Amino acid sequence: MSNEKRSHAAAVSRRAVLGGIAGVGAAGVVGLGGPAWASPRPRPLRVLIATNEPWGTYHVKPLLAEAARRGWRLTQLVPDLSQIAAGDPVPVATPADAPPADLLVVTGAGDWPLECAARFRRLPAVASSLAYLGPAEALGARRLRGRLRAITSSSPAEGRAFAGYLGTRRPVRVVGSPQTDALPVRKPEPGLVLVVTSVTHPDGTGGAAPGTELLLAAAERLRASGKSILVGLHPREDRSLWTQYEISAVPTLEASARAEAAVGIPGTVFPLITAVGTPVVGCVDPALTVPDYLLSVCSSTIEDAADAVPAIEAARLPDAATLADAVGPIGGSAGRLLDVWAHAAHGHAG
Repeated sequence: MSNEKRSHAAAVSRRAVLGGIAGVGAAGVVGLGGPAWASPRPRPLRVLIATNEPWGTYHVKPLLAEAARRGWRLTQLVPDLSQIAAGDPVPVATPADAPPADLLVVTGAGDWPLECAARFRRLPAVASSLAYLGPAEALGARRLRGRLRAITSSSPAEGRAFAGYLGTRRPVRVVGSPQTDALPVRKPEPGLVLVVTSVTHPDGTGGAAPGTELLLAAAERLRASGKSILVGLHPREDRSLWTQYEISAVPTLEASARAEAAVGIPGTVFPLITAVGTPVVGCVDPALTVPDYLLSVCSSTIEDAADAVPAIEAARLPDAATLADAVGPIGGSAGRLLDVWAHAAHGHAG
């Protein structure tokens, strides 16, 4: 069998495994794999979205195509327009200028979602995890819990962490990640390693994750060993730190299809990279705290740059059960998510 055929067969196998977790992934985590729900009404919805990263429109962008297909209007709430790039496709508005809406979606219980929830207290609300959050209960979670008509996550593992973050035992509906609705076909280039960055410096948009110095040193060790380095930048990362390497012109998930393996600071994209079929190695700083399920998809973790080369050489994918638990169902995820929102907006608790 040719390498291309093997790659295609592996991709089909991964999709079959990942699409087959439609059952209950754990107590309180309900799977919605398979066909999307039928929306209760055809009337297009108007949805306001408030994220833990107030200007982080990259979390909403993967939903735009499905929203447009339905004729929905998604508007991300932002404190002001100071950090919105010209040409950003995600519609934004401040609370003072927000259009009429049928539903408020929050992606966490940070200061900004809580402020928006208080401002739009008459709207039905849903909590949807669009980026990883730690499993410890957030300080403001109790202010949201009574409002929520539904809670969603991309995978059973993420759902368990999100339930802990919200301090609830209510069912969490597993819809998959919209980013995996069009997974790239893996065609690894010999010797190519993808370096997955996080955010070095916190700003008003959101916090930072420790570990960049370790990751920079690891990348240099890998290059010195003869590896080619391709950098997948977090949307808020300081680009100037990585200009000595090739910086991917496409999103990190798409770029991962080119790599034999990836190394980086564990984040939301890690399970998605493994869904493409690319193994990942995690750079773990002592000050870094991430949910266990993000570490579970790592072939290994390193705390010393000297370990980067052998870790990459030995990198392997997690087993099928771990992969399915961390990734969730693939295909139709944006549709399933918006179906949950539609039911919630029309008075159906979930």
